[in-house]
Amino acid sequence: MTHKVLVRDVAIGGGAKISIQSMTNTDTRDADATIAQILELEAAGCDIARFTVNDKEAAKSIPRIREKTHIPLVADIHYDARLALLSIENGIDKVRFNPGNIGSASKVAVLTRCARLHSVPIRIGVNAGSLEKALLQKYGSPTPDALIESALLHVKLLEAQGFYDIVISIKTSSVRDTVIAYRKLSSLVDYPLHIGVTEAGYGEMALIKSSAALGSLLIDGIGDTLRISMTGDPIAEVHAARKLLSALRLYNDGIEIISCPTCGRTTGDHLATVKAIEKKLSHIKKPLKVAIMGCVVNGIGEGREADIGIAFAPNGAVVFKSGTVVFSGSREEAIAALIEHANEL
Repeated sequence: MTHKVLVRDVAIGGGAKISIQSMTNTDTRDADATIAQILELEAAGCDIARFTVNDKEAAKSIPRIREKTHIPLVADIHYDARLALLSIENGIDKVRFNPGNIGSASKVAVLTRCARLHSVPIRIGVNAGSLEKALLQKYGSPTPDALIESALLHVKLLEAQGFYDIVISIKTSSVRDTVIAYRKLSSLVDYPLHIGVTEAGYGEMALIKSSAALGSLLIDGIGDTLRISMTGDPIAEVHAARKLLSALRLYNDGIEIISCPTCGRTTGDHLATVKAIEKKLSHIKKPLKVAIMGCVVNGIGEGREADIGIAFAPNGAVVFKSGTVVFSGSREEAIAALIEHANEL
């Protein structure tokens, strides 16, 4: 088990619930726009929000953003360690710096002393696209071993200052390299790990790459906090992360839909039916597994493990609880009965 790092009131590691992160795509200098997006992220279920601090004006926005939002905030720092100092002094909850461009060891030491003074944790965020030149020359490319060496070099820099509130990430756009790197790193350190596939792309491919890598790691018990990176709206990242954790039964919150892929036995527009039922049950926040099956051949059997379910037939449908039929009637009547029973549960 990794040791626990506290980011304001959210614990990372130490057996704590896996936290979901995302990053704003607003101009941080525009405090109102950034606040609005963070509030959207909060509503979607984000636990920790990160934003870029790429100049002094962005750092000056931190107090107002901090005042108007509720979840812990992380300053993303590149190239200029002084911006990390400003962010800490302005009330940021955590700092992420990139070893490949943060600067000399002496600059990291100053940053670390400031973070220790203010009890602000640090994420060492290694990125394959900006690995140190010396490591690229040594390994020839951003291999898993190169990413790990970069992270461990900076862990030593922080530990030399008596600093241990450390989270580590070693991100690459390769699914295979991501899994290999994190598996090896997890055997070498007990610091909490922030997992993710960087530059994963957009839409379906981003979801597939992130699910393949993060799912493999989480099943192995690796990963204390995560971000599913997707080009576009960061709210979609949060929804995807929640669904991934729910699918792995690591995030027991709200409904889980079990539905068949459909075949020639399916009657009606099953996809539209599933979407409609899911929407009607979206207000439920307690864990509830709902099966929506397109026919009765295997419907009840395949949905037996669900808390409640429905299976459709050519002339109607049945509603069942834990595999036992509790209602039989027309499609419309059965859907209404399903909604009623689900709300009761």
